[in-house]
Amino acid sequence: MPNVVELLQFISNNKFATTLIAFAVFLAIKFFIFKIINRKSKEQKRLKINMLNNIFSILIIVMVFNIWSEEIQKFAFSIAAFIVAIVLATREFIQCFIGFLYLLSSRPFRIGDWIQVGTHYGEVYATDWIKLTLLEVDKDSYHYTGKTMFVPNSQLITATIKNLNFLKRYAMHHFTIVRDDSVNPFEFIDVLYEKACSYCEDFKDVAIRYNQLIENRLEVSIAGPMPHIQVATSELGDTQVFFTIFCPTDRALEIEQQLTSDFMSMWFEQKASQPKL
Repeated sequence: MPNVVELLQFISNNKFATTLIAFAVFLAIKFFIFKIINRKSKEQKRLKINMLNNIFSILIIVMVFNIWSEEIQKFAFSIAAFIVAIVLATREFIQCFIGFLYLLSSRPFRIGDWIQVGTHYGEVYATDWIKLTLLEVDKDSYHYTGKTMFVPNSQLITATIKNLNFLKRYAMHHFTIVRDDSVNPFEFIDVLYEKACSYCEDFKDVAIRYNQLIENRLEVSIAGPMPHIQVATSELGDTQVFFTIFCPTDRALEIEQQLTSDFMSMWFEQKASQPKL
């Protein structure tokens, strides 16, 4: 018993020992909860693990500050003359932590959402107090590029954040075909529109419901779900045909290729039928 009392007194008087023991307890509890999540959780496992990592990171920081508060306070007073220099040197880390607090408070996105931060597109894989981890997505093909991006949390404050989560299922796909002015596309634009509607027929009902869901959630009207084709001219006088298709993300490029093939066939057929001068 005396040995136990002496051991407890030693631990309470030795802050290094107290910190190590508390840190070990935190890791043991974290490991135990991880095992429970991996064994019992079937949905949103990655989201739960990410939240748990963030919670334990904050708790460890708070614990260390509480244990070493007196030393930290004395240290801060002793370097009062260098505070400005320290703040300037750690400015980026401070901004990252503020960005993390902003992320926790406003929750503009969740784990698994597709987002755009500035010029970066990707799926949110993980968040912590210093960075945002994204699985990069090609905004034109809606496919993963296989690259992982680490975006500093400071950009969450300074850059524009766009939640593109609805693009994971359906996309408002835009593409343009440019040809010379030797053929009038209005001669076959109705046929081309019928072709576009036929390619979208098998998912028409789902597209209408999903389009209404997005409009209700955003409280705005968006284009779709019917295809839209518009003809214009460029600054050089070439003919431009703009297509807008509301379709499943994984079929966007397929439908684009089909419509491009139809347009080219009709365009060359129309040009061949014109009398030669």
